[in-house]
Amino acid sequence: MRVAFQTLGCKVNQYETQAMEEILLARGHSLAPFEGEADVYIVNSCTVTATSDKKSRQAVRQARKRAPGAVVALCGCYAQVSPEEAAQLDADLIGGSGDRLGFLSLLEQMAECRQRVVSVDNALHRRAFEELPAGGLEGRTRAMLKVEDGCTNFCSYCIIPYARGPVRSLPTGRAVEEARRLMGLGYRELVITGIEISSYGRDLPGRPTIADLVEEVCGAVPGTRVRLGSLEPRTITEEFCQRLSRIPNLCPHFHLSMQSGCDATLARMKRKYDTARYYESVAFLRKFFDRPGITTDMIVGFPGETPEEFEQTLAFIRMCGFSQMHIFPYSKRRGTPAAAMEGQLPNAEKARRTHAGAETARAMGISWRTNWLGEIVEVLFEEEKDGFWRGYTPQYMEVRAAGDGDLHNTFRRVKITAVGEDGAFGALVEEENI
Repeated sequence: MRVAFQTLGCKVNQYETQAMEEILLARGHSLAPFEGEADVYIVNSCTVTATSDKKSRQAVRQARKRAPGAVVALCGCYAQVSPEEAAQLDADLIGGSGDRLGFLSLLEQMAECRQRVVSVDNALHRRAFEELPAGGLEGRTRAMLKVEDGCTNFCSYCIIPYARGPVRSLPTGRAVEEARRLMGLGYRELVITGIEISSYGRDLPGRPTIADLVEEVCGAVPGTRVRLGSLEPRTITEEFCQRLSRIPNLCPHFHLSMQSGCDATLARMKRKYDTARYYESVAFLRKFFDRPGITTDMIVGFPGETPEEFEQTLAFIRMCGFSQMHIFPYSKRRGTPAAAMEGQLPNAEKARRTHAGAETARAMGISWRTNWLGEIVEVLFEEEKDGFWRGYTPQYMEVRAAGDGDLHNTFRRVKITAVGEDGAFGALVEEENI
């Protein structure tokens, strides 16, 4: 059967979609674009915001409208936390955020005998890490290696612990095996990902840490870049930075979850750090790594956030000098403490603050990239678009350069010649691969 996927949300969702694609291909099925004709349409949903829920529902409706006779299936975090609501959609199969192999088996059965099924477990009862094939499809340069699932932080605004359950980790030895397999398939960069990778190993014998895992994985694939997913700021200690700074193939790019630059707002969010501890992490990274890329997420318009608190946040992010930011307006999540808090801000004010935050982030990004003008950097090129080859430096700066021939999946030396709104431009220094 021809199967089409639509994936919403985070890198973990992208990883799980790629894994499901590989499993279906191995079982003899083929893939089709979601906008085209297919026998089966699968929406891998997200529920991190109300907008994510809406997009997930819209994708199901679009698939049904496009192909009334096809099998339409919904899985992922939205279906996990809102199975009754999801069941009102015109989907044939509804699965959650776990047991992807069982979900695909039900899907195959449904293609033979159409019957509406809702198969969603209780995520809070999960105890085992579900191993899925790591990697990506042919033609991609980066592969994702999922090493952890679940979160027990229970921030006041977040529904994800209910969607993903408690922390479960992939044993270090298995992660090393998968990394070697992906290197053998030709991937030049691995992204270590999970729902909360800072919690990696707390459920494993001996309680290995994320630093232990990184050392093992990087040592096993010396010719491959290794990049880390999102980290909790308290993970970044002096010892952590000392250890990781000695690893030549670890990308000096760190995504530190922030959410707010105001201590009062962080306390209402039930975050486990304050701005002083967060800034200490930023300082440690800049002490031990040469011009690292430091990226973050920020929620604006959280309940009770005053204009003064928002200004504190803007001042704090300017002090941190991030290379890139993702900024979101606060979105009510049913079932979370923040949804019942007083001081809910109107959408217009949240939009205004989102714009102000984005403008500050844009200026910081340009300033950070400007510091690279005239420098020679290593770029792993991924694709050709609009007359330029595009790729990323270890610091996760996007670079565009003109070049003859196929640069896909090659490391090339590039001199940065100009800076744009969302990346940099450069010229190839040499034609040989490095």
